Amino acid sequence: MMPNRIAYIVNVFPKLSETFIAGELAELRRCGIELRVLSLRQPKEALRHDFIDRAGLDEITCYEAKRFEAVLREFRPQLLHSHFATEPTAAARELANELELPFTFTAHGYDIRRKPPPDFAERAAAAQAVVTVSNANAGYISRTFGVPPEHIEVIPCGVDTDRFRPAARQGEEGQNRSSRADASLIVTVARHVQVKNLVLLLAACALLRDRGASFRCAMVGDGPLRNDLEKSRHRFGLEEIVEFTGALEQSEVLKWWQQATVAALTSHNEGMPVCLMEAAACGVPAVATAVGGVPELVQHGITGLLTRPGDAEALASALGTLLEDPPLAARLGKTAREWAEKQFSVRRQVESLRRLWARVLAGDMRR
Repeated sequence: MMPNRIAYIVNVFPKLSETFIAGELAELRRCGIELRVLSLRQPKEALRHDFIDRAGLDEITCYEAKRFEAVLREFRPQLLHSHFATEPTAAARELANELELPFTFTAHGYDIRRKPPPDFAERAAAAQAVVTVSNANAGYISRTFGVPPEHIEVIPCGVDTDRFRPAARQGEEGQNRSSRADASLIVTVARHVQVKNLVLLLAACALLRDRGASFRCAMVGDGPLRNDLEKSRHRFGLEEIVEFTGALEQSEVLKWWQQATVAALTSHNEGMPVCLMEAAACGVPAVATAVGGVPELVQHGITGLLTRPGDAEALASALGTLLEDPPLAARLGKTAREWAEKQFSVRRQVESLRRLWARVLAGDMRR
């Protein structure tokens, strides 16, 4: 049977950089699933995505850990689900054991590669299934932690492809799109943290400028390396080219994607980056480092271009290829949009989760 009452355990809700969790919950509510969200910590950010209020997600969230068990007993969920293998999954495992409920969890990136819990294998074995966002992640989990492949379900995060879509052309729906012909625009949406390696993008922008390319670059996001990145921008002499927008809520991020010529992502490693799904849904081709699950999202030469991690020359060359060839960029962007609708919509993601949970509740999971 399809589940209709699910409880989620997360670390912080809502969190600006974890749009994928809020989007998943909003889509589940849209499908008529009753939900409760147990957040281990209160959010510290004042900024939040606009759709969270529209979906009424605040109304179903509890932040008092001492009340979690009572909330669940009153709600009577059929299943618990957590995001990240770290503290949320530890809490889900404990609550599921106490209430004799099945639980599943989604593993993403840092929680398997950079800071995995030492007992990851035990947590995976206790869960009815481990969800992860890419085949690359699934292989890593199996090799590193010994989790049987049949116990791992690959379900990429999804984006709202009805909302994230190419901007209307001038005159359509009363909107006036900022023309990409006005100025080529590179957009990256990423937290300013080490793993995103954003200094590589600055180095590539300096190379492009030195080769005479005319473009702008918007770095959307914030984080602990913001000051270091601004110093690097000054060192490269890119103040007139590169703009730091700060952290933005979803409607503002959408505006940047709808103006972009190309999306860039320069990470050392990734699970399955939602920012590139958003770009693809908006018809924007990507240039990204071929790490983690990125090659499952960006098809080289079809929806974007892949480069070696850490290679500023290769990154600049790939960016230059798309900036200098608008028909190629348009063709790759059109295919990227089609690929996003087919593979990375939040509706497809949630349907896959619901089918998995139905199998769990039916006891139809291979162990």
